[in-house]
Amino acid sequence: MDRLFGQVADTDGIVVRVAVSYLADQSEPARGRWFWSYHIRIENTSERTVQLLTRHWIITDGRGARHTVEGEGVVGEQPVIAPGESYDYVSGCPLTTPTGAMRGSYRMIADDGASFDVAIPHFALMAPAVGA
Repeated sequence: MDRLFGQVADTDGIVVRVAVSYLADQSEPARGRWFWSYHIRIENTSERTVQLLTRHWIITDGRGARHTVEGEGVVGEQPVIAPGESYDYVSGCPLTTPTGAMRGSYRMIADDGASFDVAIPHFALMAPAVGA
């Protein structure tokens, strides 16, 4: 198992793995800005080809405020993922608190025309403690 990806969700043979990194060089805690990157790997362990159509994110900051992000594809693409293949991308998330969390789902369409939602696992956004 790849230890890089700490969070995993499997929906009908579509496995979503997440690795998150705090980006100290892009964060400015004195100005109330913290930034993380997250690396997503979507693996197709099913027997059908799927295409990612849309994304739905729920981002919660350290105060409990929720922000929803929806849109077509990911990083400007709507990848087609054949059985046994995977798709990786990296994106980022700024917050005004040093902690938060993200979770969500992707809407997929299979080669038989069936559409379904694939879970993105919940993952924490945590800045290191000052002086750590």
